Amino acid sequence: MPSADELIGRHAVESLLSAVEIAAPDADLGSLRAAPRRIAPLSLRERADLLRDALLADLPGDYATLARTVRTARDNAADFTGWLIWPVTSAIATRAVQEDTTAAFDDAMALLAELTGRLTSEFAIRTLLRHDLERALDVISDWTGSADAHVRRLASEGTRPYLPWAVRVPGIQARPGATVPILDALHRDESDYVRRSVANHLNDLSRDHPDLVVGTARRWLDDSDAAAGRLVRHGLRTLVKRGHPTALDLLGFAPARVEVDGPRLDHTTIPLGGSVHFSASIRNTGDTEARLTIDYIVHHRKANGGQTGKTFKLTTRTLAPGERIQVTREHSFRPITTRRYYPGTHAISLQINGIESARADFVLAGTGTP
Repeated sequence: MPSADELIGRHAVESLLSAVEIAAPDADLGSLRAAPRRIAPLSLRERADLLRDALLADLPGDYATLARTVRTARDNAADFTGWLIWPVTSAIATRAVQEDTTAAFDDAMALLAELTGRLTSEFAIRTLLRHDLERALDVISDWTGSADAHVRRLASEGTRPYLPWAVRVPGIQARPGATVPILDALHRDESDYVRRSVANHLNDLSRDHPDLVVGTARRWLDDSDAAAGRLVRHGLRTLVKRGHPTALDLLGFAPARVEVDGPRLDHTTIPLGGSVHFSASIRNTGDTEARLTIDYIVHHRKANGGQTGKTFKLTTRTLAPGERIQVTREHSFRPITTRRYYPGTHAISLQINGIESARADFVLAGTGTP
């Protein structure tokens, strides 16, 4: 994943400053000019917020004045694109909410749609959704029929319950199904770019409302094509990892009679930074063909000595009666920023069509990582 410096670093700030100087030559851009000295220790979202606030400080006035400046920059600055769009769209949304008029709100929605193809307006639109959910959803519903795939994707991506890097929208999380009409309108979109967003949105919903998601997926599959099938499989991926029986059944993974030998570990003590290698044998002991989704679970040791499992995809296979397969995988314990590893007993298990196998224990040696 690119670093914050690669996305919103000095170059992005310089490009933003240049664009604003073109659009507002008389403005005192002291806050923007100071931004490069302040940005280094900040996370990506903090950098976007810093530049948003700098824009709002350097371009005072009403919403309409800011919107004119942004449109002038869009039309005249060659580098007005990429990750600098995030703080620009956030400034637009913030100023519109501060003004709190229908005209400002509606124009801000329109301007975000105009800019979304230059990066994405998915982060900024959350401010408007939080301010007036019903009005925003009415506009977004119209976007599902846009000729621009970027705008159609914004309709789905910007309303995701758990959009990465974005603030939450309590109104969406409190109203199960509020965004389903948007997904209904887009799940057969001609653009794979849009359909991937719909699948990720559906997967977000599954975290809190699995039955709603399974019911929605079932409706889509009733008149499905190959693309809808792929979308549903991707949208149900978290429920499959959780072993949700109805989701598994919907995807054709019925309960199966299988014999599992393993997982077997090459080593039972793994150094921090090393890898655990495991294998297993799986045989269909039933008298009919078995379609299997095979995952593995790493049971990580917690600080209190307990364990917590994380599920990883392994393979999908169809076995004839009596057929046996071998599966293998190497799982790394290389230090990463998103997980702290604690020394002590960990475990590996398989999960086949939602049913977990016996665990194989191993010891992770060494010290934890921050």
